[in-house]
Amino acid sequence: MLTDINPKLPMRNKKTTLDFYCGQLGFNIFGNADYDGYLMLEKDQVQIHFFEFRDLDPKENYGQVYIRTDHIDKLYQSLLANNTKIHPNGKLEVKPWGQKEFSLLDPDNNLLTFGQHQQ
Repeated sequence: MLTDINPKLPMRNKKTTLDFYCGQLGFNIFGNADYDGYLMLEKDQVQIHFFEFRDLDPKENYGQVYIRTDHIDKLYQSLLANNTKIHPNGKLEVKPWGQKEFSLLDPDNNLLTFGQHQQ
């Protein structure tokens, strides 16, 4: 019965979030309405929603999303080519649990981990 999941992450500034996700990660705005304090973005089959939290302290934000991909090497290289900063502890590698992963932080310290199953 379940068909999708759309995580909601905190953002301090809508324009900053929009610029990062669209400019650095290749997301697009989802929908045709502009809601005050809310943002919906999509890329391929993934949607992420953001709610405004102006007083968010990024050092105390533990928002995280795990995004599966079927072309992790291509995605990783495209982000590097776009000068997207990869998390210092999140470089592309195969983890002991069999996933090839990398991670990055958005402007509000939400952790985005991208992973692909290795056979």
